Amino acid sequence: MTRTTYITLVGMILALAAFCNAQSNSLGDYARAARKENKPTATRTFDNDNLPKDSHLSVVGNSADNSSTDANNVANATPDAPAKTDDANKATAAALKAKVDDQKSKVDLASRELDVTQREYRLRAASFYADAGDRLRNAAAWDKEDADYKKNIADKQKAIDDAKKSLDDLQEQQRKAGVK
Repeated sequence: MTRTTYITLVGMILALAAFCNAQSNSLGDYARAARKENKPTATRTFDNDNLPKDSHLSVVGNSADNSSTDANNVANATPDAPAKTDDANKATAAALKAKVDDQKSKVDLASRELDVTQREYRLRAASFYADAGDRLRNAAAWDKEDADYKKNIADKQKAIDDAKKSLDDLQEQQRKAGVK
């Protein structure tokens, strides 16, 4: 009796699955049909890769106020003005580059210090656990040293994380300024 019930139940499940599969369209077919209906318009989209770097981006166009002030500024501009701005840009670029290089060296130094501390801790732990007599005699002293090493490692890791965050901020400033 149970065998026939199971066979009937499995047959009904298979028939239901086949029926549902035949009824539904695939998601890909639906996406193709939607793409054919909604043809893209001829708009231009801007992202970080194709933003103009030399000219200004105008979404709506020049208004009457902006065009008159731009014309006045162009008429009053002197040939020395671009040279002064280029010198100022070069000076800020050099300053940002120096800050980034300095921060990179700080991160490298802190990383090396952390690596040395971790290696020293591993060596001390290996020598402590290798000597059973030392473990019995100096268990309390080791617990104190172990806690100190772990606190020191955590502090150095936090300092490295802070330095890396500062480096990322400086690199972001450098990127926004257009310095490579």
